[in-house]
Amino acid sequence: MIDGRAIIDPGAIVGENVTVGPWSIVGSDVELGDNVSVASHVVIRGPTKIGAGVKIYQFATVGEDTPAFAYEGEETFLEIGANTVIREGVTIHRGMVKGGIGRTYVGRNCLLMAYVHIGHDCVVGDHVIMANNASLAGHVNVGDHANFGGFSGIPQFREVGAYTHVAAMSLVLKDIPAYMTVGGNPAFAVGLNLEGMKRRGYSKETVQAVRQAYKVVYRQGLRVVEALLEIADLRKQHQEVDLFAASIESSKHGIIRGRNSSRQQQT
Repeated sequence: MIDGRAIIDPGAIVGENVTVGPWSIVGSDVELGDNVSVASHVVIRGPTKIGAGVKIYQFATVGEDTPAFAYEGEETFLEIGANTVIREGVTIHRGMVKGGIGRTYVGRNCLLMAYVHIGHDCVVGDHVIMANNASLAGHVNVGDHANFGGFSGIPQFREVGAYTHVAAMSLVLKDIPAYMTVGGNPAFAVGLNLEGMKRRGYSKETVQAVRQAYKVVYRQGLRVVEALLEIADLRKQHQEVDLFAASIESSKHGIIRGRNSSRQQQT
């Protein structure tokens, strides 16, 4: 299952039924879980843990040092969750200690299409899809089931809520609350990710509750603190509304507003 032309460091841990293609390099302190598939010309550096069933395609670089100037060669980590697919040319960097958490994490069942980049100290949830050339700078947190269009970009320290959709070629300068769709350069709030909610089988009652909360936050001209007070009862009744509200409360850079909103810069 391991091609004789691959280079596997003696310090690597290799699970059962692992496939490694020719001219791939698996470094020390790398752990490959059961049924991991590594194509040809892949470089994996450690300390890195690759979950069971992960597939890594050719020319991907996983677990490399970050190029950030603050990185001083300290031991940092990367973990990839089970059954994630890493396509051609993807780059994923380990964390750093100075200003970071020392660890980069990508969740389970994610799909990272060709040439995606995930920078140091990012935390990416489960079932996240990133289309070709989508990029996360360092320290970005991404919720479960988020979806990124091709060539979209997220700067450092931003928060991308769960169940969101970022349109192709968007530049996201502020935080994105859960369930939102954003697009543009700079990105603005387009509306709720209703298609994503539909695909996941949300009830009409739930969708209506999230719609109501969205309208209070985005359509009534209220400051965020005022809007959150307005939906306090609604979030007690619906966990989805609570997730939406909590993602707004946790924002440190302010949330993305509408294209012409006079409150775009306000938190």
